[in-house]
Amino acid sequence: MGRGDTNQKKRKRQEAKATTNGTSTVDTSKPTAVFKPTKGRDWTVSVALPGSIISNAQTHELRTSLAGHIARALSVFCVDEVVIFSDGNTTPPSKRSYNGTHFSARQSDSNQDGYTGSSDHDHFLIHLLSYLETPPHLRKLLFPMHANLKTAGALPSLDLPHHLRQDEWCAYREGVTKPGASEKGTFIEAGLKIPVSVEAQIPEKTRVTLKFLEGAQEAVENKETTEIKAEAVNPDEPREEGGYYWGFNVRKASCLSDVFTECVYEGGYDLTIGTSERGADVETLYTEEERLTFKHLLIVFGGVAGLEVAVKNDEELQKLGVVEAKDVFDRWINICPGQGSRTIRTEEAVWIGLMGLRRLVVNNK
Repeated sequence: MGRGDTNQKKRKRQEAKATTNGTSTVDTSKPTAVFKPTKGRDWTVSVALPGSIISNAQTHELRTSLAGHIARALSVFCVDEVVIFSDGNTTPPSKRSYNGTHFSARQSDSNQDGYTGSSDHDHFLIHLLSYLETPPHLRKLLFPMHANLKTAGALPSLDLPHHLRQDEWCAYREGVTKPGASEKGTFIEAGLKIPVSVEAQIPEKTRVTLKFLEGAQEAVENKETTEIKAEAVNPDEPREEGGYYWGFNVRKASCLSDVFTECVYEGGYDLTIGTSERGADVETLYTEEERLTFKHLLIVFGGVAGLEVAVKNDEELQKLGVVEAKDVFDRWINICPGQGSRTIRTEEAVWIGLMGLRRLVVNNK
């Protein structure tokens, strides 16, 4: 293709933006469904699923793609937390732990140096999800080169609201602290032309959520500025105060019961939904006399053998005498009644389930 052909295509795109016969036309060459915050929200949506689903993918490329599909679903439906638990339906992982929480910078575990896609499925999935959720300009600072991530760059972008370009303004922004913190404060790399300064002293290579101070927007737009001021805030503030969807926190649970007992929200999950082909039709949620509302919603998906296996292999639930998986949840739901295929893969179930429960989330006030 010659330069003339390229320029001709550019002119056509520009002409599409102009008015035609006095009527404005929409430029469809760029996304228009940009997230627009309305008001702050204190309620959350969490998803839990077993890391054993990685064992259903036979190659590294398929494992990476599976993680990418799940990350896209979590992002599209504004899920605030994803919990990866062990259902006991895979080779026991090593004792090494992985802490990838929103409050501890979601950094990778340096102790997990080797490839874990075939040995520690929980870690592999957590590693990929944490990497994809991180703003692209911060990934090199938080995630060293690792065999798990060798093809992650080829996955579709999540394009989350906090994945901001350098020329995009938002009152909040994610950053990573630079070395050299002193009594005067800390410099933070936030993807802008110069580092952002905060008064607090924060250890280097820590991911922080920033809220810009008054005058910061003018400083960002000024090419000659020498200082951009902000303050480090709780990672939940963009959601609770600003109304933004600010990505998902990644948490690990050693078993299904730990998904509940180690909940990071005060008071725990007040509405829990287990998904199964043996559950009630999802539409029954919308025909109940009293409309369902929640503060912290948890939606749990099973692996290849379903949630029943996770319950059977959970020592704490067995001690409590739990036999039926449906007894663990407030609602036991079939997200796709009358399915044509004999099985629905977990990465497919996440998309189907979040869409089926969309009304429950949107109508929650």
